[in-house]
Amino acid sequence: MVIKIPTQWILRTLLFVSWFIFVGLSIEAGAFLTNAVFAVFKPSAVPILWQQTDLSDLLRHDRGYFAVIVLCSAIVAGHKACMFYLIIKALLKKNISMIQPFSIEAKRLVLNLSYLTFAIGLFSTMGYKYTHWLISQGVKMPDTESLHFDSGDVWFFMGITLLVIGQIFRRGI
Repeated sequence: MVIKIPTQWILRTLLFVSWFIFVGLSIEAGAFLTNAVFAVFKPSAVPILWQQTDLSDLLRHDRGYFAVIVLCSAIVAGHKACMFYLIIKALLKKNISMIQPFSIEAKRLVLNLSYLTFAIGLFSTMGYKYTHWLISQGVKMPDTESLHFDSGDVWFFMGITLLVIGQIFRRGI
């Protein structure tokens, strides 16, 4: 027995879930940047902050290395939040039709999401490799999982998949 769920209900549920994820990712990006600012101006507060990604040792070792890690993390978190912003925007505007899914707006959304996922994959991979290089140099670092650098290959795979889907949409138009 197949249960049919109305498309509008699914889209509303996806909108709610997208908002939830977007808010969480925005908080994550803000928390990481807040930790970075506190690490520079008030290092004693870093261990008690929300996310507890402590880069104090890296800051003491070298401010330039610290800036690179913070920049990579901020770019990754910001791009993730941006992805869900685009999804929310598309669902709220309702400019993607379920009756005529092959539209310029849908193609543009899929291609933009693919570009964002490629960027996330690139900066995750760079951050991952840079973190491991710093560890090999004797710098005490948090694990790459807490920095969200541990899945660059998955983001690349998703970017390629979305790029293929975008090309299918282009052809369908």
